[in-house]
This record gives sequence, structure tokens and C-alpha cells, in this order.
Amino acid sequence: MQEFAAPALGEIDDDDTVVDHLFDTLSSDPTRVSFRRQTAAGWQPVTHEDFMRAVTAAAKGLVAIGVGQGDRVGLMARTRYEWTVMDYAVLVAGAVTVPIYETSSADQVRWILSDSGAVAVVVETAEHLATVESVLPDLPGLTTWCIEDGAMDVLTEAGTAVGDATLAERRAQTRASSVATIIYTSGTTGRPKGCPLTHRNMLAAVSGALSGALREVFLPGRSTLLFLPLAHVMGRDIQFGCTNQGVVMGHSHDIPRLVDDLGEFRPDFLLSVPRVFEKVYNMASAKAAEEGKGRIFDIAVATAVEYSQALDTGGPSVWLRLRHAVFDRLVYAKLRARLGGNVSWALSAGAPLGARLGHFYRGIGITIYEAYGMTENCGPATMSSPGHVKVGSVGRPIPGCTIRIADDGEVLMRGEHVFSGYWNNTEATRETIDEDGWLHTGDIGELDEQGFLTITGRKKDLIVTAGGKNVAPAVLEDIARAHRLVSQIMVVGDNRPFVAALVTLDREFLPTWLELQQRPADTPVEALVDDPAVRAEVQVAIDAANAAVSRAESIRAFTILVEDFSIESGHLTPSMKLKRSVVATDHAGTIDDLYA
Repeated sequence: MQEFAAPALGEIDDDDTVVDHLFDTLSSDPTRVSFRRQTAAGWQPVTHEDFMRAVTAAAKGLVAIGVGQGDRVGLMARTRYEWTVMDYAVLVAGAVTVPIYETSSADQVRWILSDSGAVAVVVETAEHLATVESVLPDLPGLTTWCIEDGAMDVLTEAGTAVGDATLAERRAQTRASSVATIIYTSGTTGRPKGCPLTHRNMLAAVSGALSGALREVFLPGRSTLLFLPLAHVMGRDIQFGCTNQGVVMGHSHDIPRLVDDLGEFRPDFLLSVPRVFEKVYNMASAKAAEEGKGRIFDIAVATAVEYSQALDTGGPSVWLRLRHAVFDRLVYAKLRARLGGNVSWALSAGAPLGARLGHFYRGIGITIYEAYGMTENCGPATMSSPGHVKVGSVGRPIPGCTIRIADDGEVLMRGEHVFSGYWNNTEATRETIDEDGWLHTGDIGELDEQGFLTITGRKKDLIVTAGGKNVAPAVLEDIARAHRLVSQIMVVGDNRPFVAALVTLDREFLPTWLELQQRPADTPVEALVDDPAVRAEVQVAIDAANAAVSRAESIRAFTILVEDFSIESGHLTPSMKLKRSVVATDHAGTIDDLYA
């Protein structure tokens, strides 16, 4: 059994809450720019005073229409300025925010609103409103507002009769032990489970990660553009951390416009998931291939990785520095420009990034600090930080967190950031938190003597072949996805004679590849899944993955699927995690055919 603990930065008082710092800043620095908001005239600064005016007006409106202390309020919207305003308004009113992914189905919305006992819900669009209204017969008494239909103005008007003293009283009744939010897990299996997180939980996570591990880079005056869903716990951590630390925040919800938004906003750092970093890499690779510069790009990638690896082994040689400098002008600067040009570091969460991408990005001048955790512990439990980077690991425990590796390899954690149990689900709580207070993550990992944690897989994802060989799919999948023609891959083989895989093609790179093959760029995917040239390309990706494991763990067969895995298809969670059981069920016949 291994264990590593990081001392907490300090105690959290019983009367500390997430919103306290908002009011402290309002008194001490009201003209500080807290946000830059996208408008038709460009990105306009929003002072802290203006932000707080909007927050308190909405909070008074919530009180006026009957939202009580501790009541739950649903929030279903894309990542936008009003999301943050409404989130803080709910907290200032002494209530509890229940985030809902804007991609959620009617059944998921019904479950979350009914299970949490929400009394009201704020949605963004008419489409969201229609989804909620479709389940209203099952949710008597639920009040709804729509942001695009003027919800903010309606709440402001409703709250004109509510005084500041009422909000002050609500704040005084809110304690560190009060529930701040109930976040429903994105659900790779079964129905989402509600995770009630207290103000103490959130403060411990935010202070440990951003005031602790990243204190040297998360500085006042710096900026970030949030584009991941704020319904995800890490998005909320960054939101709270920005307002606490004086970091300027922007919002972007239009993913097709993200590159343009990054170029206009020019953030200093980003929060993302590994899949986004993978896509940026693949898009650059595809563009280079389209311009006939694929070979140059591949050499540039190898140089970046070699340069990053050399930083950990005595430093790069003079020749490597010269090579790196040339590619910095030719390739790396253009890649950094796609992220806005100012980004020198980023935070990756949601899944392990992998050594390959970690070295590549550090080699081009963007250090990616990996964070590891789950909704049940408010997001970050371990994190890389300046001076403490081990590429391929997910960092060390944040201040206040203890990580333990159980005898079976499972990662356990304990600290004030860990929740006390699921909402309305004592059975799931007993399965997740043991009698000594350790949170059982379900992940398999290893700790080194310096406290760096490496995640090697999920207990429930571990494949045991018919021959008794244990196989961790993540190792194979991470390497195979590096190929620009591969979008997604799922390794299978549990209780089977050998390991196989389901593969999907990258629709963005596919036309470029077809043109390079002097074939029609609009060739349908259906005509390519059994194409010998396509299969040969995918085999290159499979061979690269197999080189990292033993023969018994290697992929012996694969099939290419017509449809990609997506959130819309139900095969990915909103945080881009693969729903393996759903994929296995939907493609059971295809998997059987692999072993026929």
C-alpha cells in the first residue's frame, strides 16, 4: 500500500462560503475588470462592481419569486456570462445550484430536476425550454425562466422590492457545511448520481488547486477563456478560482467559432480536456498534409517531443536547440497562434492526457498541467504545477489531499474536498466511501516516491482475456488515437481469446487523406470501412499501439465503424468520456463478428 499526503494551506472557518470573496472584492476593488464579455462590438470589459450588480439583482429576484434557503435551482445553459451570473445569484440567495448539461435529453432533465427536488430552473434557449416543458407534467410547481426570453430582466424587476438586508441575512444563514451545488455525474453507466458539494468542499478544492498548486501561474490580471461546459465540476472550479484570484474570465459556447474567439480574446491559459488537445494536434497535422508539408510536420513533432524529453534529462543539446528554434518559427508559433498566441500553459482534466501529447505541447512552448479527480471530490485531487511536472503522470496531491493506493491498485483519496455521500442514494454512498472516509475512485494507479500519481486504467474497464491476461485499454487507445485518421477507438476482449478494437474515422481529416490518395474527397464513409488502403492506415495506428504492450495484450483484430462515437449518439458523456457499456451493447453483433 502506498500513500502520499500534502498539508492543507489552512483551516476553513465554519462561516466561510464561496461567495464571501465576491463581497470583499466589491468593497476593496470595485473597478477591477473581472470579465470580458463578447458583444457585437467585440470583447467588452465588465468590472467587478457591474458583475455584482447583476448577481445581486438576480438573487433578489430569486428571493422574490419564492426560492428559499437551501432550495435547489436548476441551470441549463451553454458556457456564457449569464451562466456565471445566475450561478452566483443562486448562491447569494442561499440556494443550491443544480447544473444540467445543455445536451441533456428530456429523460435526463426529468431525472435531475425530480431527484434534486428543484423548485425552479433557468434555461438558455427556446429549445432548452421546450425540453423542460415536455417534462413539466411530472414536475408540479416547477418555475421556469429562459435567458434568451429576458429571464435576467424579469428577475431584476421581480427583485426590486427585496432589500440588501434580506440577502445579507441569507448569506449569514449559509455555512461552510451548507450544500452549494448538486452536480450529477455524467453517467458512463446507469443513471446520473447527484453529488452534493458543500461550500467547504468547493473552497478546499479551489484553494488547494489554484491558490496552492498553481499559485505561481494563476495570478491577478491574467486571463482565460472558458469553453468547456460549466455544468462540469472543473469548469466551476476555474470560475470560482478566477473570481477569487482576480483572473479575467471570458466565455465561449460556439465550438465552431472557438479558434476565432481564442484569436480575439488571446487568453493567457486554458482549461480543456485531452480530446480537445488531440483535435488541435490532428487538425494541424491534417493541414500540413493537405499543403504537402506532412513530412516536415512529422519531423517538427518528433523534435518537439525530443526537446521536451531532454528537459527532464539534463537539457537539450546545442544541435537540438537549433533544430527546435527553426521549427519554432516554421511550425510551433503557428500552433500557438491557433490558441490565441498568448497561451503558455494549460490545464487538462477529465482523463489522462498521456505522455505523447504532454511532451508534444511542452515542446512547442505550452506546458500542460494535468489535473486528476472526479465530481465526488470537487474536481482536482492531484495536479502538476511549476517545478513539479512529470509528463505522463497526473501530478501530485493538491494541498489538503491524501492519496492512497490500495492493495488491488485502486486509487483512494481523502480530504476536505471529498463529498460526504450521494444525494438520495445511501447504497451508492456505501459502495464509494468506506468507513474510514476514503473515497474509492474506481481508477487504477501508481504513486512514485515523490508523490506523482499515474493512472493506468479503470477497474471496471480492465479487460481480462479468456487466457487470464489483464489488459488496460487506455494505453492502447491513447497511442492509436494519435494517428490523424483515427477519431475514436475502443478496445474489447473481456473473456475473449484475444484483444480486438472498434475504430472510427476522423471526419475532418478524411477528405484530406482521400485527396492525397487522389480519390474523391466526398467518398462516403460507408464505402471506406472495408477499403484496403484505409485499413492499412488504421493498421499503422494499431501497430504503434501494440509496440507499447506485450503480445498477449496486443490488438489482433479491428473493425471500422461507419458512425463516430459522439454525445448525440449516446456513446460519449458531455465531458467526452467513452460510455463503454453503451458502445458494447450497441455494437454487440459487430464485436461478436470480430471473434467469429
